[in-house]
Amino acid sequence: MKSRDNLVRLKQFQVNDKKRQLAQLDTMIAEFDRMAGELEVQIGAEERKAGITDINHFAYPTFAKAARQRRDNLKNSQADLMSRREDAQALLDEAEAELSKAEAIESRGVRDVAEAPRLMAG
Repeated sequence: MKSRDNLVRLKQFQVNDKKRQLAQLDTMIAEFDRMAGELEVQIGAEERKAGITDINHFAYPTFAKAARQRRDNLKNSQADLMSRREDAQALLDEAEAELSKAEAIESRGVRDVAEAPRLMAG
């Protein structure tokens, strides 16, 4: 019975760890989105100040070019994190299914132990 308890605790730990990893990915995705949004605002302000929105124009602001590159890098990283999040969600779903199985095994074992004295008396 102890090993069943340990199995359930192990599976619960794994589920909690997967949830933590998923939450970290969600936080990073949201942070990258926020940072990209701030860069978008800065790009717009710089373009308005210069009066040039064509990135191929020779006088396009250097700051706006650099901010665009940083924004694009953040968006690419965000897309990568979203892909990793999908994988992490699949792993969490799998860990939760394993936890459910372990809990079912444990509850069956507890029920069997509870019925054992009655069966022995009969």
